[in-house]
Amino acid sequence: METFYHNLMLDWDHLLRILPRLLGALIILLACLLIGRLVSRGILNLLEHAELSKTHRSFFSKLIVWGFGILGIMPTLNVLGLKNITMSLLAGGGITAVVLGFAFRGIGENLLAGFFLAFSRPFEIGDLIQSEQLSGEVKAIELRNTHIRTDDGRDIFIPSSQIFNSPLINFTKDGLRRLSFTIGIDYADNAAEARRLLLQAVEEIPEILKNPPTLVALSSFSATYVELEVLFWIDTFQQGLNMVPARTLVMERCRATLKDQGFTFSAETTSNICLDFKNPIDMLCHKNSMKGE
Repeated sequence: METFYHNLMLDWDHLLRILPRLLGALIILLACLLIGRLVSRGILNLLEHAELSKTHRSFFSKLIVWGFGILGIMPTLNVLGLKNITMSLLAGGGITAVVLGFAFRGIGENLLAGFFLAFSRPFEIGDLIQSEQLSGEVKAIELRNTHIRTDDGRDIFIPSSQIFNSPLINFTKDGLRRLSFTIGIDYADNAAEARRLLLQAVEEIPEILKNPPTLVALSSFSATYVELEVLFWIDTFQQGLNMVPARTLVMERCRATLKDQGFTFSAETTSNICLDFKNPIDMLCHKNSMKGE
């Protein structure tokens, strides 16, 4: 018991001796981070009127804070009496960089990809993008990942390296989107007249762009109907204009137009004819008589 108490007192005395160093090291590190934030805020104020996006300003802000934090590590180690570790880190910087490079290869790759994405600016917050099989509206752009929200409300964080190394589709770079749908009419109907009516109906909708022009074309010949395809353009930058409501509006207008003009909407239908015969011989005779006709 006396030995335990003696060791406890020794540890307490040791803690009291190094406590000023711990507090000093903590103060230095916090001071460096605080200075980094103040410098970052000052630079952001200077760049406020510059033609820089929010992504670039956020990147510069974090880069400055991280830089001051890294600079604060060296004096912090010196205050703690770990000068040898500081010298070892400086002397073995090459080896340390290689080891850390392998250990944090994924993180470093994402940070580097985020750095290039910040300056290439292939998309902005609010754009609708697709990377591989993931698509949604951009909510936030960070160095390590990009936050998108899908149409069904899922929040997805895509690593920057995936966006940088994979083909990227930006559906709203200039706000223009082409939408389309198909509609079938009977073979007995006048396809040319139907195309004219559909084109006129779409062009009368104010939300649909006149340039690029709307196109109504024959799409295919089905077994029971002629398929027409309607292609039109919208500007997603227009306030309150969404692709799904716009497409629904055009489809309803086209359907009402053809219905009012008496066109027949055909569908895939089949007819079953049941012939009542008493025995197979009667069926065979009926079949031969049909061939003779």
